[in-house]
Amino acid sequence: MLETQKELASYLGDALGDAVLDIVIAFDELTVLVEKKQLLETLKFLRDDPRNQFTCLIDVCGVDYPGRENRFDVVYHLLSPTQNERIRVKVETDETTPVDSCVELFSAASWYEREAYDLYGILFDNHPDLRRILTDYGFVGHPLRKDFPLTGYVEVRYDEELKRVVYEPVKLPQEFRRFDNISPWEGADGVLPGDEKATQDDSADG
Repeated sequence: MLETQKELASYLGDALGDAVLDIVIAFDELTVLVEKKQLLETLKFLRDDPRNQFTCLIDVCGVDYPGRENRFDVVYHLLSPTQNERIRVKVETDETTPVDSCVELFSAASWYEREAYDLYGILFDNHPDLRRILTDYGFVGHPLRKDFPLTGYVEVRYDEELKRVVYEPVKLPQEFRRFDNISPWEGADGVLPGDEKATQDDSADG
C-alpha cells in the first residue's frame, strides 16, 4: 500500500504542478495540500482522471488552528472504488475568505459544507443554500471553534408561564470546579478543596 501511495504522490505532483503545496502520507493515507484558488480544478482532476477516478466524496470537514493566520483547514476525503484507494485533500483559509463550493462536482458536499459553516464559520462561495444545519435558530457563534466557550452564550428553556421556549444569556449558579489534570496514580501535591475537613477528622481520631 505504501508503494502505491508513493507512486500516486509522484503522479499527482507531476500532473497538478503548482496547485500542490505539499504531499505527505499521514495515518496510512495520502494527504495533498493544495492552493485554495485551484481547489476545484484539483478535485475535478481527481474525479475524472482515469488513473485516479476518485468519484466518491466521503466527507468534508473543518479543523481549527487558532494560532495560525489561516486558522482553518478544509479537508476533503475522497474514495476511488475502481482503484480501491483513498485520498485526503486540504486547503487553508481564514475566518473571512470563502472557499469555492464543490457542490457542482460532488452533490454530496452540500450538507457537509453547511455543517462546516455551522460549526466552524467557514464560508463557501457559490454554495446553493449556505445556512446552519445542526444548531438551533438564532444560535450565536460556531461551537467547534477552539475559542468557543464550553457553556455557549445562550441557554434555551421552556417557560411554563409564557408557554413557549425562551432564550436567555447563560447564567452559572456556581463557579466551575478547577481541575489540575494530574495523574491519579501520582496524587495531588497539596490539599484539594473540600479535603480539609477529612484531614481534620483523621487528626481527631488519632
